[in-house]
Amino acid sequence: MSFLKIRGLTAGYGKSVVLRDVTLEVAEGESVAVVGKNGAGKSTLLNSFFGGTTIKGGSIEVGGVAVERLPAYAAPGHGVCISPQGRLILPHLTVQENLQLGAASRRKGHWNLARIYELFPVLRERRDKPGTALSGGQQQMLAVGRALMGNPRVILLDEPSEGLSPLLVDELAATFNTIRGAGTGILIVEQHLNLVRRVTQRFVVMAKGEIIDRGMTADIDSEEHRAALAF
Repeated sequence: MSFLKIRGLTAGYGKSVVLRDVTLEVAEGESVAVVGKNGAGKSTLLNSFFGGTTIKGGSIEVGGVAVERLPAYAAPGHGVCISPQGRLILPHLTVQENLQLGAASRRKGHWNLARIYELFPVLRERRDKPGTALSGGQQQMLAVGRALMGNPRVILLDEPSEGLSPLLVDELAATFNTIRGAGTGILIVEQHLNLVRRVTQRFVVMAKGEIIDRGMTADIDSEEHRAALAF
């Protein structure tokens, strides 16, 4: 059963329309990728969960609750949290304080500090350091850990591989598969197709604010999807 349901979403910023009639679903424990070139509207789609856009039409349901017109803080309380593009680590907080901030919604679940430190041992080692004192890869771990602290049923990941080395991307792939294996669904916006191939089951392709193709990730390299990916 789908936990996230986006139906005919049309949204943008002020009078500018970026997304047009976007429909997409994600079930708990499922991993779905949104791919496409820069400017396709991928991040705008994720921002729409948290009041970051002007909704012109359509709906976003999280666990059966419509959130598209609720305040920005509402979605995490219903079970969807985000690791944002650029990570947005708060510089005046320690690693542990950044993680604890993610638990503000007070949702019950199996993700807690102990589980996050088990998933990312380096964060335990550096828990008293300022969050921005970490390397880029470690900050990405912190951003993901902070989102998991909200105990989401589906986590949104916005360009998690951005600026990371292939070795760190490999580590992320293993981490995301562990997260999904624990029952947390994933909706990932990503241009790194190697990561998409390794961690997702389905994909959609966006271009100019619309979904122009969709399919199973196992078939993403087929001739059927090649033209859409190049668009």
